[in-house]
Amino acid sequence: MNEHIEKVGCYPFMAEPFHCDFSGHLFMGHLGNHLLNAADFHSSARGFGMKYLMTIKRSWVLSRLAIEMTDEMPLQYTRFNVETWVESAMRYFTSRNFRIVDDGGRVYGYGRSIWAMIDTESRQPTDILAIDNGAINQWIVKDKECPIDKGGRVKMSEQAELTRTIDTYYNDVDINGHINSVKYIEHVLDLWPLEWYREHAVRRFEIAYVAEAHAGDTLSFYRESASNLEHSIRIVRTDGTECCRSKVVFC
Repeated sequence: MNEHIEKVGCYPFMAEPFHCDFSGHLFMGHLGNHLLNAADFHSSARGFGMKYLMTIKRSWVLSRLAIEMTDEMPLQYTRFNVETWVESAMRYFTSRNFRIVDDGGRVYGYGRSIWAMIDTESRQPTDILAIDNGAINQWIVKDKECPIDKGGRVKMSEQAELTRTIDTYYNDVDINGHINSVKYIEHVLDLWPLEWYREHAVRRFEIAYVAEAHAGDTLSFYRESASNLEHSIRIVRTDGTECCRSKVVFC
């Protein structure tokens, strides 16, 4: 391990005005992008990032993501940092946490994520610990607090209501050739009208990815509500396969 590199990475970002909504606050989808970029910066600097993995026909894929805001979203032009660290690593999954904080110590929120590594040709999971003799274990941080719920499987019944069906196109597809993880976040949050967001903000967003969808697939969104402020969503692709489940908690 390089003794000059910290285990916890810290990366600066800004809430650019064109990444903010009508209220002037950063979109949840763009915050999600910043978290994923921080994850890539962190892993690349420590020898297990996407640029290296592509040379050995491997890639990281996001399995679960939870973001919980303890304060409002950053306002436009606000500079903030995303801290990220590896909490644990197993053969097929690794957990990575995030903290969104400004230079003055104001904490906007936290994130938890689970990642898998796949073979880019077979699209099947592959052994994370086989990369550089398990070097990822050298970067694990177990004593840094991430005080939000890890979340679990989003439970839904068969009575969930079909709310919307959309088509997918070029701009939905990422470097892995499937629908971009953050695009699902944006599509889910579009299930509520603009007027709703004049009175409410997203307190917690979580999503679990089950199967890939690709450009040209039709995505159907089924919603079930535990209350006016807590909603579960199931996303199903053209052939009836469930792609992911999400939970949104508003305040």
